[in-house]
Amino acid sequence: MFIHTKYSIGYGMKSPEKIIQWAKNHEFPCLAITDINTTTAILSSLKYAQEIDFPIVAGVDIRNGMQHCYLIIAQNNRGFHEMNAFLTAHLHENINFPKVAPYFANCKVIYPLGQKPKYLREHEFIGIQAHEINKVPFIKDVAKEKLLAAPIMTFQSKREFNTHRLLRAINENTLLSQLSKSEQAPETEWFYNLKELNAKFEPANFVITQTFELLAQCKIDFGFNDNSEPQNIQTYTGTHEEDKALIQSLCLKGRAKRYPWADFSTENKTAKEITERIDREIKVIEQKGYMAYFLVTWDIIHYAKSQTYFHVGRGSGANSIVAYLLGITDVDPLELDLYFERFINLHRKNPPDFDIDFSWRERDDVLKYIFNRFPNTALICTYNTFKYRSCVRELGKVLGLPKSEIDKLAKGKFQLHELDHMSQLVLKYGKYIEGLPSHLSIHAGGVIISEKPTSWLSATFLPPKGFPTVQFSMLEAEDVGLYKFDILSQRGLSKIRESLDVIAYNQPEAKIHDIHDLVFFKQDKKIQKMLQNGEAMGCFYVESPAMRMLMKKLKTTTYLDLVAASSIIRPGVSSSGMMKEYILRHKDKARRKLGHPLLLSIMPETYGIMVYQEDVIKVAHHFAGLTLDEADILRRGMSGKYRSRGEFTAIRDQFFSNCKAKGYADELTQTIWEQIESFAGYAFSKGHSASYAVESFQSLYLKAYFPLEYMVATINNFGGYYSTEFYIHEARRLGANIEPPCIQNSKWETVIKGKTIYLGFQLILGIDSKEIIRLLRFRAENGNFNSLDHYLRMLHPTLENLLLLIRIGAFRTLSTNKQALKWQAHLFYKKAKVVKHQALLFQQETKQYQLPQLQTEKLEQTFEELDLLGFPLGQPFDLLEKPIQNFIPVKDFSKYDGQHIIVYGYLVAIKPTRTKKGEIMNFGTFQDCEGHVFDTVHFPPSVKSYPFRGKGIYKIQGKVTQDFGYFSLEVNKQVKLKEVDDQRF
Repeated sequence: MFIHTKYSIGYGMKSPEKIIQWAKNHEFPCLAITDINTTTAILSSLKYAQEIDFPIVAGVDIRNGMQHCYLIIAQNNRGFHEMNAFLTAHLHENINFPKVAPYFANCKVIYPLGQKPKYLREHEFIGIQAHEINKVPFIKDVAKEKLLAAPIMTFQSKREFNTHRLLRAINENTLLSQLSKSEQAPETEWFYNLKELNAKFEPANFVITQTFELLAQCKIDFGFNDNSEPQNIQTYTGTHEEDKALIQSLCLKGRAKRYPWADFSTENKTAKEITERIDREIKVIEQKGYMAYFLVTWDIIHYAKSQTYFHVGRGSGANSIVAYLLGITDVDPLELDLYFERFINLHRKNPPDFDIDFSWRERDDVLKYIFNRFPNTALICTYNTFKYRSCVRELGKVLGLPKSEIDKLAKGKFQLHELDHMSQLVLKYGKYIEGLPSHLSIHAGGVIISEKPTSWLSATFLPPKGFPTVQFSMLEAEDVGLYKFDILSQRGLSKIRESLDVIAYNQPEAKIHDIHDLVFFKQDKKIQKMLQNGEAMGCFYVESPAMRMLMKKLKTTTYLDLVAASSIIRPGVSSSGMMKEYILRHKDKARRKLGHPLLLSIMPETYGIMVYQEDVIKVAHHFAGLTLDEADILRRGMSGKYRSRGEFTAIRDQFFSNCKAKGYADELTQTIWEQIESFAGYAFSKGHSASYAVESFQSLYLKAYFPLEYMVATINNFGGYYSTEFYIHEARRLGANIEPPCIQNSKWETVIKGKTIYLGFQLILGIDSKEIIRLLRFRAENGNFNSLDHYLRMLHPTLENLLLLIRIGAFRTLSTNKQALKWQAHLFYKKAKVVKHQALLFQQETKQYQLPQLQTEKLEQTFEELDLLGFPLGQPFDLLEKPIQNFIPVKDFSKYDGQHIIVYGYLVAIKPTRTKKGEIMNFGTFQDCEGHVFDTVHFPPSVKSYPFRGKGIYKIQGKVTQDFGYFSLEVNKQVKLKEVDDQRF
């Protein structure tokens, strides 16, 4: 009756729900969930137990390694808090639990029979296992009322016991045959039903009675879903009244800043609309109890701005004018006609959710601020589970299979009847282990800030970055009434921030426009031209092949065009055929008339086509006559998460009923419903798309006016959709001179001087960062190096690091003869007797020797770059064994529309996908000889016959296709061309 679930990771394998249902079916009075050193399963178990009206008790099995110390059982919510706090203290410090438990005012402690402390306190008991029942008459030093039946249950069958042993072997990283008995559960940890339990304990059945009596006194109360009580921080200022006053004050300040052109002293229409929207939102926010949520988010943003950090507030939070005025988002919901009800409404039970992006370099500092600023803060965990391949690999290792056999099983390249017994065991038990938790990890950005200490809900553990993390996921958080703050990171913001610094350094006289002036960017002709031509390499998400293709098809020029494109590209819209219809109506005004008149009037800017999640709300409200709140229930239901709930079913029925009452033809109603179904779960909210568009415009501005500086920032932030190599080639195409790392000019990161870009030392594979830091520090204090000998005597680097720098050409300003430099380096380490890192009193030049003329091959530097950077800095086509005589550049594709041609391309990226039949097909991106990119389509027959063979230059034969002015190549055949042999060997 003291249960281990699958959340006793590496030990248990049964889900809490199945165990609880089993206990109810076998008429247990109650059950205790006691996982090993964790309370992960408690909230989900309580929720399920309440749903089926079965009492469960929260507990924990305290162990040091596999040594069972005692069980702790929470009597009430305060006891759960005490238990979690005790667990947390030891998990954070990573120290052993004491053999004798501390005093708990609201918990019961049950020791195993063999580890009874000297004295038992009032709340402490001795637990008897089923196989120990015959010892009860001989226990003289413990009162009978202190004896309890404490059968620990882990497995229900021989197969589950075997699975447990395999999990233990995986956990201990040992062969199953070498797993010691002490590292696995005893076979006594069996699931006994109530009848079997009574029979086992029949010689002293009073211990069973006493146990159920004790467990009946223990109860934890949490409301879930509709019955949940708010667990988040209740107020920001200390009172609800002051919170409301602060929000109103901040909105007034924000109103003046965001709408400087609106005259709020008069009753003009615009000013009235803004004021009414603010008042309406604040009223709903107050009624729903979300004022502290808004103010805490504002506080976080306020701190970030004080540190000059950039952020993007995205998601449906952009539908709120209050969020816009507080600076949480930069999207004007009035300009884009965004419904606040999409974010918050009185009928919406799940909490609001701001997604706040920060630079990947700055996010940890923001998190640190949140943890310091708000005392009851924690990250949310996720449950990493065993997938098929990891199951096969782990089981293969513990069962002693050779690597070749494991690889074959993991890749699925086998016939079942050909497998030996051991391989079949791997597959058999892989099915049982697949889906079980393998470890707890951290949610990508979920932060909770609770009113009470987090230990009222969970114990916390410390991941590597050191932020306390609760032992439950976002699902349990939402169920119990906690709403999260999503503090996320991305590289796009880092590129923008660093670009501004690089520009200020490289072009101190340049005038940089206010990066937050979206009004200016929307009207800028240079940015519009880049959008129209899909020239967006390095610019946030609009650089992807799919977005570049779409922008060229749409001839995107405006902010609203880009906002729409961001959502059209999503799977729901594109797969339903509505993306193509949108493009047709965008280009052809006459085509727009084909849309239903009511839909055209509801969604004029998207030509009567549902593009955003909000469009579901609009159609349900205006077309089907649902209220805005009901329409949002419908929209949420389409995601699938709520589809089975009764509230969604009722709204769906009402949709059809209302349409029938309005006199619509059944065929029309069904068509509209199918359109909603096809994409609502995949499309972006309009506010989310708009937030992304803002960041894209900022990136496009920087690339348009400061292309080289922007590419430097892109390289330093490790690119985006493409590899670092591609951005270096793009910088060269834009006019940069690319130089490999240099001891006189380079830094750890890539830098620019005028139009020359010096690549950073960090790009050299295997380089020692500590030695580079010494190099940079010496150069800053003493200036450049005079010679290799000077460098050696001042820094005395390791020979390994020195040779890396010589090979990449870092000493080229001192000597271009790398062979001679290598000789000199080896001679220095053989002859010189300089104390490491110690400056000499008298600096004396090392004796120089006359070396013979050493030959360097033409492409030697290129091969060194391939070794040390992973790519060549020069023209990749120079590496071909046979130079290309005639080639068709990308710019000439339009001359060959519909024709089969042969082209040559340097592979940039591959995107695999599957057809509706499940067959593999690929989309490729290549560079031509002039540095321009083109995209290719590889259908399943082409993929099978002519697969990609890794990086390099391909001779590609295919048909030029054109779709709305966008040219690509439909590949029939491709061959990777032979390169020259490495001339160094």
